[in-house]
Amino acid sequence: MQSDDAVATAAQHVTPPSTPITAPASRQDALKQLSHTNTADSSILSQLTSNPFFTAGFGLAGLGALAAFGQRGVRRLASLIRQRLLVDVEINVKDESYQWFLYWMTQHEKRQLSSSLMSGPISTERLSLIERAVRRLTPRMRHLAVETSKVELPNGSITTHFSLIPGPGQHILRYRGAFIHVNRQRESGRTELLSTGSRPFETTTLTTLYSHRFVFEQIFREAHELAQKSVEGKTVIYNARGVVWEKFGYPRQKRPLDSVILEKGVKERIVADIQDFIGSAKWYADRGVPYRRGYLLYGPPGTGKSSFIQALAGHLDYGIAIVNLSERGLTDDRLNHLLTIIPQRTLVLLEDVDAAYNNRRKVEADGYAGANVTFSGLLNALDGVASAEERILFLTTNHIERLDEALVRPGRVDMTVRLGNATAYQIAALWDRFYGDIANEDLEEKRTTQETKDMFMNRLVECGVLANLEESTVSSTSTAALQGLFLYNKGNPDGAIETAWQLSPGVMPNAPLEMPKTAQQSSG
Repeated sequence: MQSDDAVATAAQHVTPPSTPITAPASRQDALKQLSHTNTADSSILSQLTSNPFFTAGFGLAGLGALAAFGQRGVRRLASLIRQRLLVDVEINVKDESYQWFLYWMTQHEKRQLSSSLMSGPISTERLSLIERAVRRLTPRMRHLAVETSKVELPNGSITTHFSLIPGPGQHILRYRGAFIHVNRQRESGRTELLSTGSRPFETTTLTTLYSHRFVFEQIFREAHELAQKSVEGKTVIYNARGVVWEKFGYPRQKRPLDSVILEKGVKERIVADIQDFIGSAKWYADRGVPYRRGYLLYGPPGTGKSSFIQALAGHLDYGIAIVNLSERGLTDDRLNHLLTIIPQRTLVLLEDVDAAYNNRRKVEADGYAGANVTFSGLLNALDGVASAEERILFLTTNHIERLDEALVRPGRVDMTVRLGNATAYQIAALWDRFYGDIANEDLEEKRTTQETKDMFMNRLVECGVLANLEESTVSSTSTAALQGLFLYNKGNPDGAIETAWQLSPGVMPNAPLEMPKTAQQSSG
């Protein structure tokens, strides 16, 4: 009984399950809510799509995005193709090869035009159809510029030549089967200060297929060879204009070194020293010595100082940069600047350096030192902290006694050479150069060439030009006066013998052909 009562009591304590607070919505109610939401969204979308402004703007925006994406893709693809298939080379006006290439491009087009004209219709028929089509479709230069040059003829007249060169713009060349796109661009308002003058800044870009990239080396090699041929056998002279070097006239014909007759051994000693200096750049660098060399040539006028420097430059295949220290407006800073931008393979010539000593002045309190270069400025330019390296300098003077010891000390002048009046050795060598190739039968009297030279040398002794006929005997005349006499009697050694009295002391060169009484008495 107790167990039954316990069960009944437990049953009373058990609470029946309570009903849920929130019952899930029926399926129909959910579908109604979803359809109501879709109807609201579809109404908004239908309103937007039915709005012509929205659809037009959305379409334009889509087209713009698509165009921008497509443009980026095209650029990317073009850049990728350019990187894979094309190669270009850029040169600017500051590079020495810039003018080489322009000259080569002009000559290349001239050759192409002349070859097409020379081929004629018969040769054209022999070409294949493809080759003829390529020649016809190959574009020529369309942007041209005019270059004018003047040539002085031996008779003194001047002839003017005009040539067309590729101007700024785009050109297409065909070289050895490769098409090359040339783009020459000039920046307006910008100039570049070069060692040969001030010019507008320009760049030229060459573009061709990557498989034809080797033509660039061939083009620049040909351009360099063509530039060398244009000055082959000539010496380029530079003159200071403002703060830059400019070519002075046209290149001069090289003067043979053996055409300058100096005292025995002098010429060979200078040439050997300068050639040793040119090949000792590493030696100077290893020892920390400034790589520059200075030479001082002094002596009376007409002894061959400038002529020897010109012949030496031709022998070494160098140019000559001339500085006139007496030029009005040449200041210390300008001189120092000019000596630091010397063109490559160029000798520097300072003629009549004693003029700078005459301009030796003190700097005023305000720092102004006058219009010309000062002596201290010259010293600093030759051997100062900012002086240039890799420089060969020649100084000439007729009055060495006017020069200060500070100017000719070692480091500024490494070799001093005196070129005096002609010696008997120089006179004989100069005679051989002018009359050594004249045959004996061309003379009025039947005598050998040596006998004719001996007559001239004895004549100089009779006129008082030479004391004796020893090779080291110094005469009273210069090599310039001798050369003038020989030029007057070109091809006529007997005439040179007859007019040798003009070289006598106190007689003006190119005097009347009548012998003065003093010379007649001395010769008698």
